Amino acid sequence: MSLEVKEKTQVRLVFLGAAGVGKTALIQRFLQDTFEPKHRRTVEEMHSKEYDIGGVKITIEILDTSGSYSFPAMRKLSIQNSDAFALVYAVDDPESLEAVKSLRDEILEIKEDKYTPIVVVGNKADKEEARQVSNDDVLSTVEMDWNNSYLEASAKENANVVEVFKELLQQANLPSRLSPALRRRRETFPKDTNFRPPMNKTNSCILS
Repeated sequence: MSLEVKEKTQVRLVFLGAAGVGKTALIQRFLQDTFEPKHRRTVEEMHSKEYDIGGVKITIEILDTSGSYSFPAMRKLSIQNSDAFALVYAVDDPESLEAVKSLRDEILEIKEDKYTPIVVVGNKADKEEARQVSNDDVLSTVEMDWNNSYLEASAKENANVVEVFKELLQQANLPSRLSPALRRRRETFPKDTNFRPPMNKTNSCILS
C-alpha cells in the first residue's frame, strides 16, 4: 500500500508581530531574495506559490499582516484560517517581544489547541550592537516554557530565513521544497489532522 499523497495539498503560513520588526522583509527575502531597507506599512497581503514535489502539488500561502492593532477582527480571521504561525520580534526592540507574547496567547485562545504550530523569530540579528533582547532568555522561554520553536534571523543578511520557512512547513506536516526529506517524514504521519509531530527534534518517524 502506497502512502504517497496524491491530492493537492495546501498550507497557510501567517506572519504576525509589531510594526517595523521585518515581517515583510523576511517574506520578500524568502520569495524573491531581495531586501528593501525602507519600512513600508502593511495592512494585509497574501502571497501564494505552488510547487510540485515528487508528484505532490503543494500550495503555500503566506499571509503578511499589519503590525498595527487597529485591525483586531482582521487579525482574528487570519489566525482562524491559518495553519502555522511565525511570531516576529526585533532583537533591538524589547516591546516587540512583549507583542509576541500577547499574540501567542491570542492564537492559543482562538485556535483552542496548545499544539498549534508556532515559530518565534528574532529578526534583525545583524544589529548586534543595538541588541536589547537576550537570545538565551528568549530561547529558554520559547522552547522550555512554551514548547515552541525559536530562531534568530536577519532578512538584511539573509541569515536563517530559509530555516524559518522550513520549520514552519515541517510543523504544519507538509513537505518543504527546500528539504525533500521532510516529504518522506510526512508520509509516515497519520492522516488525522489533529496529529502533531513531537517537538523534540531528535525524534524521527520511521516506517517499518
